[in-house]
Amino acid sequence: MHEVESDAVARDLIQLEDRWGAHNYRPLEVVVERAAGVWVYAVDGRRYLDCLSAYSALNQGHCHPRIVQAMMEQMSRVTLTSRAFRNDQLPRFCEELAQICGMQMVLPMNTGAEAVESAMKAVRRWGYTFKHIPRDEAEIIVCENNFHGRTTTITGFSSEPLYRDGFGPFTPGFVSVPFGDIDALEAAITPRTCALLIEPIQCEAGILIPPDGYLQQAAELCARERVLLVADEIQTGLGRTGRMFACQHENVQPDVYVLGKALSGGVYPVSAVVSSREILGVFRPGSHGSTYGGNPLACAAARAALRVIEEERLADRSAELGAWLLYELRKIRHPHIKAIRGRGLLIGIELLVPARSYCERLKDLGLLCKETHDFVIRLAPPLIISEEDLAWAVGQVRKAFEG
Repeated sequence: MHEVESDAVARDLIQLEDRWGAHNYRPLEVVVERAAGVWVYAVDGRRYLDCLSAYSALNQGHCHPRIVQAMMEQMSRVTLTSRAFRNDQLPRFCEELAQICGMQMVLPMNTGAEAVESAMKAVRRWGYTFKHIPRDEAEIIVCENNFHGRTTTITGFSSEPLYRDGFGPFTPGFVSVPFGDIDALEAAITPRTCALLIEPIQCEAGILIPPDGYLQQAAELCARERVLLVADEIQTGLGRTGRMFACQHENVQPDVYVLGKALSGGVYPVSAVVSSREILGVFRPGSHGSTYGGNPLACAAARAALRVIEEERLADRSAELGAWLLYELRKIRHPHIKAIRGRGLLIGIELLVPARSYCERLKDLGLLCKETHDFVIRLAPPLIISEEDLAWAVGQVRKAFEG
């Protein structure tokens, strides 16, 4: 296809989406038609290095052949039974994920937000059943600048006005404290507190990392006060930060893990709540459910995705390559750069000016990333990225700030 023709195809597709699709995103003007590994290919024939990984859903890279093969094999057998019947993939998935997490029980769901909602139901019922909190008075502590999803309840305890405006009234029962402030957390705990819901690193807020020791202190405080620690590792989990889970950087084992995104390697929506038998045992037949949650296609994809993470040592790769990436990026000197921070292959470049123009400049240089909270460039390439491709990415970032 000639360049003029391919440009016209891209424009037509963008106009079509803008006409018929809801405008709840502001994507970069690139139209992807295929992808493999760390590279995506646009309808205009250009190739781009993906440094967003679909918000860390693609830790294993695009269309990982082992995951795709598992999907194809399962699709030819059975894709959906609903939970009205059993299937042969679900029990194996639950066992394998529980063992990776050091937990006892798995509740499979579909999307990250759905898993967060499920976890909140579980900890509230646990609070009433085991902590004897008066009925309908349970409180969950959350952190300012959190991002746990887009449902009405989750939006209601966000501190971001853009997420909340026009969507109320909101669900009560949430108390917000500053992220990383252990004294504020301790002051917020009452006899009605059933859980602390927290991201070990706040990704959407701009890759915000709490002070060293904070997560360990929070875990000890929660254990002392009989408050459940719920770790939302939807973005930070499954190797992204250089450990299987970001909580492990401080040797913290939460009471509940909430997982999603890379749990399927980006080929199918899969999420899960992973916890103890006591906590997830509060559910009884009819009290919670999902038609697609735990379907055999999802379980087959997730099992393959987990094997890839473990057998290809993706957490170790993230630790090694991430340390090098952070070191190289911090060599860049520019008056617009305020700070560069990260852990593993999860990096935030905070600017003193809006980041959108730099993301567009990087796109023109063949590197795809996205601004978060207006002033932060997030870099999160697939964990399978080669040293050569990562070095090329650093070169493009340097060019973006030289231009």
